[in-house]
Amino acid sequence: MPPPSASASGRNLSGSALKARGKKPRRTFRQIARGVRRRARRWAGRVRSAYRRSLQLRVVTSTMVISMVVVAVLGVFLFQSITETMIDGRTRAATAEAKANVASVAGYFTVSQNDVPPKGGDEAAAPISPVELAARDLAERAGSRYDVIILNQGQVGQDRATGSIDAASVPDRLRRDLKKNGSTLNWRQPATLRYLDNAKPNQIGFVVGSLVYGSEGVYEIYHLFPLQEEEETLSSVLQLLVIVGAGLVLLLAAIASLVTRQVVTPVRLARQAAERLASGRLEERLKVRGEDDLARLATSFNEMASNLALKIHQLEELSQVQRQFVSDVSHELRTPLTTVRMAADLLYEAREDFDPMASRSAELMQAQLNRFESMLADLLEISRYDAGAATLDLESVDMRDVVLRAVGDSEALAERHVTRFELRLPNEPCMAECDSRRVERILRNLLFNAIEHGEGKDIVVALGADRDAVAVAVRDHGVGLRHGEENMVFDRFWRADPSRARTIGGTGLGLAISREDAILHGGWLQAWGSPGEGTQFRLSLPRLAGTELKGSPLPLVPPEVEMRRTWRGHATPALSAATGESGVFDVD
Repeated sequence: MPPPSASASGRNLSGSALKARGKKPRRTFRQIARGVRRRARRWAGRVRSAYRRSLQLRVVTSTMVISMVVVAVLGVFLFQSITETMIDGRTRAATAEAKANVASVAGYFTVSQNDVPPKGGDEAAAPISPVELAARDLAERAGSRYDVIILNQGQVGQDRATGSIDAASVPDRLRRDLKKNGSTLNWRQPATLRYLDNAKPNQIGFVVGSLVYGSEGVYEIYHLFPLQEEEETLSSVLQLLVIVGAGLVLLLAAIASLVTRQVVTPVRLARQAAERLASGRLEERLKVRGEDDLARLATSFNEMASNLALKIHQLEELSQVQRQFVSDVSHELRTPLTTVRMAADLLYEAREDFDPMASRSAELMQAQLNRFESMLADLLEISRYDAGAATLDLESVDMRDVVLRAVGDSEALAERHVTRFELRLPNEPCMAECDSRRVERILRNLLFNAIEHGEGKDIVVALGADRDAVAVAVRDHGVGLRHGEENMVFDRFWRADPSRARTIGGTGLGLAISREDAILHGGWLQAWGSPGEGTQFRLSLPRLAGTELKGSPLPLVPPEVEMRRTWRGHATPALSAATGESGVFDVD
């Protein structure tokens, strides 16, 4: 025998062991139920999605629901009316027949049993009782259509019944009402007809009772009428109503589908045309059929599309003229600017020989010429982007070197503003394919922006990388921003505080150019900020040029701010990976 441990392990094979032996593991009831629930939720989601997206489906569904309610109400009302009409007619006819029968046999009960001649004129034969004569007469009248029961309240052995009807079929309440009334009026009540013959099933019917006063006591005569035929008829009528109602609902749904299709189809065509128009196919038009409202809608849509195409064409021409004007003016200004620059440099170098007023004028002219040259260079760069002529000079570089060069170019300005840089760079190389000149310009703009609004506090420059992307974050601890300014931060010539003087002398185009540079690399330039907590800009670039950027290795919200807000119970909401969710300000 194998050892117990081996036997136990052989009985308790895992799913992987069963798969290794070529056997499928048995699924438990809980797993099956979980799979069924998942499939049900999946199908329910698909149905909800189709219901929300399809106007025709909603109209047809609403029509079917309303039709079902209306048909159900009308069907119930009609069935009740038919039932009451049939049952009422049947009971009235049965009651009249019962009255006629009672009136016909009432004479039998007034005759004494001794006065009844024997059957066949045989004097030796026993006389026939009046109850027997009445029962025979009633049995002939009833035939197989109904049954009759005769009960004598005073004497035993005087009860009679036709066929195999059970006397227990007479309701006790009906007998009490007859005795209490004490008259020969007819009383009617529903009842279940029972039979002594087991082969004959019980039936639904009603009982008509009457009192007859005879010479030998008071007799109760009950006519028991079955409603089997009426029940079968009503069952057939109910089935017919259900079939007709279902067919009517389906017919109304089909009609609603056809009618809504005539309306929805042009609307769908208009939606598709609008989508193609929005994608840039300005020649898209709708076909006009007829003269109804939908035809007028198509005509209006075509007119709108024509006017829109005309306006867009005019705006494109105007934009082209504006871009060409800026480009031409920028190029034309370079020649006189070069001459003015040469003269200004001579004056600036000889300023010590001038009187103080002339020397100060030479310094101011030199500073403004520097700013003018910077603005002219930015305008030329913007015109290249507008014309779609900007290109990248890609090379594989270590982003640490790019960050260090940008920081080195900004150190002189930082010293004048009594600001220090805190660098957080990884120890390993962070290689990426990019245009180092443009990336350095982006970082310089971000650093100048942080120095301008950092209020002399430390500026943190962090570099991070993962398998697919590299990111640089520039964090200052200055005044921050107001809510809602995040949508305007990269606009051209925008300033967070127009009353605040520029201490650096930027052109107002730095962040706009930086965003264009980031987009040209296939990356993101995002910003975060909060009043009193400073700002942070984050530049994210793909490691390989041309690949899609799906995430950033550095958070947009500084970790210390996120942690502090979480502790206070005010967690920062999730930020979009594609755009900044908080405000910043633009200083160049």
